[in-house]
Amino acid sequence: MKRISIPGGTGPATALSLVEAPDVEPGPGEVRIRVHAAGINRPDLLQREGRYPPPPGAPETLGLEVAGEVDRLGDGVTGVAIGDRVAALLGGGGYADQAVVDARHIFPLPDDLDFVSAAALPETLSTVFANVFEDGRLQAGETLLVHGATSGIGVTAIQMARAAGARVIATSRGKAKADAARAMGADFSLDAQSVDLETAIRQAGGADVILDMVGADYAALNQSVLNAGGRWSVIATLSGARVEIDLMRLMLKRIVLTGSTLRSRSADEKARLIAAVRQTAWPWVKSGQVRPPIDATFPLADAGLAHLRLEAGEHIGKIGLVVD
Repeated sequence: MKRISIPGGTGPATALSLVEAPDVEPGPGEVRIRVHAAGINRPDLLQREGRYPPPPGAPETLGLEVAGEVDRLGDGVTGVAIGDRVAALLGGGGYADQAVVDARHIFPLPDDLDFVSAAALPETLSTVFANVFEDGRLQAGETLLVHGATSGIGVTAIQMARAAGARVIATSRGKAKADAARAMGADFSLDAQSVDLETAIRQAGGADVILDMVGADYAALNQSVLNAGGRWSVIATLSGARVEIDLMRLMLKRIVLTGSTLRSRSADEKARLIAAVRQTAWPWVKSGQVRPPIDATFPLADAGLAHLRLEAGEHIGKIGLVVD
């Protein structure tokens, strides 16, 4: 098989290189996927930098989501056949032309969904569902505030919230990104560089749920604009993790603050989550309501260029790798 390696284990994007390695084989309850595309996610950058190690037992190869065809079954696998077109959530190993995954962690692809678009879904869809719909308990008629709205997570959250009947307030940096978030379905799309966010969000009715990838810079803002009974879900801390919390404000507004990661969850917990996603959110994918835009694709051998594109922060939607 071929996979992306980082000599020395960590390094800059330019250190990523394509190498040959022994084929991987599925164990009991697993399937092997002939990978046609892989999604790029910010945790991949953190792992490459040595700041987000894979959980015990996960491959050291980067990559948390792939799409392709099942080409081998492990013992005890049922309900999946060789040749099935699937996407999968991985603990690692996606930057390769073969990937092994727990058979409970796959999504069957509708016929009209190409592999690149499919590979952009498992990590983002599962993250948004867990944080916005499970922990955040977003309901139809409520308002979701999404920071970093043109990221892969952001555009997915906008589409999922709209599919669920919720309103969306999106924040991003620059007119082009604000326009893109609006085109994705945001009811209010705010350019953080040109408007007073607190005033604009309050004028839009405030937020019932916040999906926060920014962290420290928006902590005071979030506490201010959440409505009574609001839920604040933190999934990344791009501007820093140390914040000041006004506990009295949290008490008076009955704010619930949560945070989570996806990769470290147990195989059983991921299976539970994916089953819930397949039941509730996957129909939105099948209907075309949730299809995050693909910003750019790169050949597997150019994974380093894909990382540079993500690091630059100018992307709108997902970045993918195409595996030949």
